[in-house]
Amino acid sequence: MIYSGKAITVEATDGGIAELCFDLQDDSVNKFNALTINELKEATAAIAADNALKGVMVTSGKPVFIVGADITEFGALIGRSEDEIADAILRINVDVFNAFEDLPVPTVAAINGIALGGGFEMGLACDYRVMSESARVGLPETKLGIIPGYGGTTRLPRLIGADNAIEWIASAKEQKPDQALKFGAVDAVVSPGLLRKAAASLLQQCMDGKLDYKARRREKQEPLKLNEIEATMAFETSKAFVASQAGPHYPAPLTAIKVMQKAAGMGRDDALREEARGIAKMAGTLVAKNLVGLFVGDQMLARSGKQLAQKAGKVERAAVLGAGIMGGGIAYQSALTGTPIIMKDIAQAGIDLGLAEASKLLSKQVERGRMSVAEMAGVLNRIQPSLSYDGFDTVDIVVEAVVENPKLKHAVLAETETQIRDDAVLASNTSTISITHLAEPLQRPENFCGMHFFNPVHRMPLVEVIRGEKTGDDAIAKTVAYALAMGKKPVVVNDCPGFLVNRILSPYLGAFIGLVRRGVEFTAIDRAMERFGWPMGPAYLCDVVGIDTGVHAGAVMAEGFPDRMQYAFKSCQEVMYENGRFGQKNGRGYYAYETDKKGRPMKVIDEDVAALLAPVIEGNETLSDEDIVDYMMIAMCLESVRCLEDGIAASATDVDLALIYGVGFPPFRGGALHYIDDVGVDKFVARADELAASAGPQGAMYQATEKLREMAAGGDTFFAAAASGRTQ
Repeated sequence: MIYSGKAITVEATDGGIAELCFDLQDDSVNKFNALTINELKEATAAIAADNALKGVMVTSGKPVFIVGADITEFGALIGRSEDEIADAILRINVDVFNAFEDLPVPTVAAINGIALGGGFEMGLACDYRVMSESARVGLPETKLGIIPGYGGTTRLPRLIGADNAIEWIASAKEQKPDQALKFGAVDAVVSPGLLRKAAASLLQQCMDGKLDYKARRREKQEPLKLNEIEATMAFETSKAFVASQAGPHYPAPLTAIKVMQKAAGMGRDDALREEARGIAKMAGTLVAKNLVGLFVGDQMLARSGKQLAQKAGKVERAAVLGAGIMGGGIAYQSALTGTPIIMKDIAQAGIDLGLAEASKLLSKQVERGRMSVAEMAGVLNRIQPSLSYDGFDTVDIVVEAVVENPKLKHAVLAETETQIRDDAVLASNTSTISITHLAEPLQRPENFCGMHFFNPVHRMPLVEVIRGEKTGDDAIAKTVAYALAMGKKPVVVNDCPGFLVNRILSPYLGAFIGLVRRGVEFTAIDRAMERFGWPMGPAYLCDVVGIDTGVHAGAVMAEGFPDRMQYAFKSCQEVMYENGRFGQKNGRGYYAYETDKKGRPMKVIDEDVAALLAPVIEGNETLSDEDIVDYMMIAMCLESVRCLEDGIAASATDVDLALIYGVGFPPFRGGALHYIDDVGVDKFVARADELAASAGPQGAMYQATEKLREMAAGGDTFFAAAASGRTQ
């Protein structure tokens, strides 16, 4: 054994080859944490000191190669100054990755699984790369608001060309083997069983002089082979396109291009200095802090979900009650991810609609080349349409998705309970009705919970798993297991009107209603919130969700929280509803809808709306974007605080992730509670007090809680600096 550590071993094999194997102890994956980085430095030194070695093969002892850097450790790093970060990153590159790349013998990476970020950069530091057909490579750092820091912006463009490297790094996409081979990021793609043999063969060719590994290495260490005009064309054109795609809130992709452009005429070492400065600049931004915090929070959520799911076991078979668009969407997602499902309705028309929805979604997969016709047929075969309860005694979970009517749901749930096993879970897809109330007619309320999908089911990641007063732990665990099997992000919440997301969303829409009443044009509100980072403004959101749905949900919320969600005036929502303007579903809402060239609904200004709204407008105010944002966001954020204080969500992380995955809260802002932290709790409370005094009949929406005031006085935050990488 040449070297033995807790993350890396180096062992001599036949023919003078050393196998450097990443196999991080007590972890399911390999990652670049401080331990691994230090051991790679030591292992490289041990290899360099062994004059008998003729080549190095880099392998993994796990199903993945290396998933990247340990982002939790990086989160602590981004709280430091730019100079400190740049120096730390550059030192790792010089002492570790450059030292490995400069070994006096050829090196080949055998990439057997996921190799992302630092994992792919380790591969790039090798002279050659062989990739399994089941592997994926890529540099996803810009998704976290940073740029590659272990040589990615330096080595990749010198291997695959500036244009291709720009696309790979700016898009942050994982690359399949065929693409990696096509662009020269890897040198061979083989079946998993042949990976080691192929890597050893490639290494032997280097050792025999058949391949000039030194010339290959020089390509990565010299300036890019572009003249001034070519470089200008490649980088300037890309910068304009990427800036338009990323938008003003995500600076990392553009920064990565600027770093590559500045370093294009440099050798490796100087280029790496530019890279270190670039990542240090990005690491100090709120965008990076929030996106890294989001990543860490998502990992925490995934771990807690898996722990719950392990207690429940696998859901082998499911059922959905009520076909239609929602039922068809649930059936599609279940079947697509491998869980057979019975789709029941009381009428053939509903069955037909549900099957049509599933077929439409699958056809799009076929059109995009993501699925074959045979695979589509296989998925459809997992959906069993039914007008009866036949087979319900075989299912592990039933999702009720009938219309939002408590009496009807009571009847359907009570009837269904008699048709399923005693240990089967019954879940309701209700978006507003109390789970405790819906459980009243059931004989086994401990097996009943909420399973609230967001529409459209196939796109929205979030599933709220709602615990009623009598819901048992086993029901929650099994429902979480099913949501995870469907590829969703389950967040467990406690019962209350609107649960978590719709409860928080209600004051946000209430603030919109109040601003319209005061004479602020709804189009101006939409523009302000879209500039803030929302995918759509509140008026457009109401149209997409359905104004009739919004009015119904608003009534439930008003009854549940009359002090701040019941209004003593007629709202713009009611006007739209009374005039049959339900939004996209019937082509008329705050906007009118036409069909674009791709057959999708496209909003246009409808001149009739101003006249309809005139009777409920009691002012003629013109507010700045900043004021509009404050009215909208403070109402939402305060309700987020109340949900946390009321125990509706288990943690601040759960609140923020639910908003990001459920309603498209701008990810770069981290979520409602991260937003309060970033504004400053004391400043947030002071501004809330100002709005409470100026919001008239809606003043209660802007009243800060006593606990929040205590936090403001004590200088506390929702997310500790060490946990989130927050800059102070």
